[in-house]
Amino acid sequence: SSGPTVSLPELRSLLASGRARLFDVRSREEAAAGTIPGALNIPVSELESALQMEPAAFQALYSAEKPKLDDENLVFFCQMGRRGFQATQLAQSLGYTGARNYAGAYQEWSEKAG
Repeated sequence: SSGPTVSLPELRSLLASGRARLFDVRSREEAAAGTIPGALNIPVSELESALQMEPAAFQALYSAEKPKLDDENLVFFCQMGRRGFQATQLAQSLGYTGARNYAGAYQEWSEKAG
């Protein structure tokens, strides 16, 4: 199975084939200034409660479908990598086996792909 860390080339491949869901765990202000296309912004401070919500409550709050525990390639990222790593560990601890960290984070994405 895939390791918990995602590289930029792998992320590009996953996104091109529609096989990843992206979660931007930076603040709303950071995400509003620019994010990876298609990412859902859930600040790391509210991620634990978000991932434990009823699906209907999650949908109402985030206007997106709640990830399922067995979904593959739930990719978390932040600005530099630290919060994304924390978010990935948190999601894994809650049973999201496909939680992964895009370690290059938005900094790498904006430099190389943006």
